[in-house]
Amino acid sequence: MNIAAQQTHDAYKDSGIDWVGEIPATWDQIANKHLFRLRKTQVGKRSSEYDLLSLTLRGIIKRDMENPEGKFPAEFDTYQEVRPGDFVFCHFDVEETPRTVGLSTHHGMITGAYTVYEPTGEADSGFLYYFYLHADTDKKLRSLYKGLRNTIPKDTFAAFKTPLPPLPEQRAIAAFLDRKCATIDEAVRIKEEQIRLLAERRQILIQQAVTRGLNPAAPMKDSGIDWIGQIPAHWEVRRLKHLSEIFRGKFTHRPRNDPRLYDGEYPFFQTGDVARAGMFLSEYRQTLNEAGLRVSTLIPKGTILITIAANIGDVTILDIAGCFPDSVVGFKPHPKIERDFLYYSMSAMKTIFMNNSIANAQANLNVERIGGITVCVPPQDEQNAIMEYVQTANEKTDSAIDVKQSQIATLKEYKTSLINAAVTGKIKVI
Repeated sequence: MNIAAQQTHDAYKDSGIDWVGEIPATWDQIANKHLFRLRKTQVGKRSSEYDLLSLTLRGIIKRDMENPEGKFPAEFDTYQEVRPGDFVFCHFDVEETPRTVGLSTHHGMITGAYTVYEPTGEADSGFLYYFYLHADTDKKLRSLYKGLRNTIPKDTFAAFKTPLPPLPEQRAIAAFLDRKCATIDEAVRIKEEQIRLLAERRQILIQQAVTRGLNPAAPMKDSGIDWIGQIPAHWEVRRLKHLSEIFRGKFTHRPRNDPRLYDGEYPFFQTGDVARAGMFLSEYRQTLNEAGLRVSTLIPKGTILITIAANIGDVTILDIAGCFPDSVVGFKPHPKIERDFLYYSMSAMKTIFMNNSIANAQANLNVERIGGITVCVPPQDEQNAIMEYVQTANEKTDSAIDVKQSQIATLKEYKTSLINAAVTGKIKVI
């Protein structure tokens, strides 16, 4: 649907709100104190009777308490009840919070730091939700902020006047956006699944290339390694510790966030930087100074890196010299194996690294376990051929993924524009 081609209203008037602009002449503006009723019902000692809820980019969701992720308080006494149809707003740190509004379909409890409102029935809840979703895009309520934490005081929010069409039009707009957004969301879901399948296919292709080679007619033998299975008869299997020099990152100072160690000339990478890097790592968010370098160690450019804690088994190649904590291990390949071939072999082994992680409070690996893991070693010329083959295949996959990601971005932009146009009356739905 071309938004610009949509029908518009006959006459408009100034809303007095910069980011809303003009609204249809038939619309009114009602203070939020008439639309939302503040409600704070603490669950107290009855927290076990409620589902735990969170406000996320996907709206208000139930938390999985059987497989919990993230931090939880020791007790939930100060959490507050949320009922189906309630609005949940985050009125503090608005600028930094990815999503500050949710309309609940669940009965549960949420942190007392949020503000829970019961709609009064003076307006359609669906319309109000889409309007404040629009307001949350690009954080348009900045004029309401107070203090250093970008907080919207409850009385300031209560006094804000929401532009409202007549109730039948509110309902029509909400229904229109429900249909259109569901269609867009499904298209995005399909493209995200296509990206997942492309990435999965790439991983399978790499694993097959580094364990079976490129010649399907080659005589095979048993590798003696369960996860590898059969390999070309002229290949070897060797342990990582026999194929490379292995060394661990270091950062011995406590506390880790001591400001005296930072803001120097030495890049200081974290496991998250490795996870985001792809094949080569050069982007960093922190640096160490000379004092920081003395409690760390500088790892040279060209080193293969693997994370051994938090996000275990992420692999990259260091494209600039940098420092790392001990949750990262480096590999300097021996002449027997090409660096990029070893990188592809290790990047195909994340499941193996996970299976070798130590089960304790936080799953992790140690250098001894990593050094004992085996990889296939073909002759040098085959290593080079496999590297070229994988690189070409990866470029094609990356190109296909880039197209899908661009399409997703376009769909999301269209969804945002559609919501904005509908809830401010720039297009006429009925």
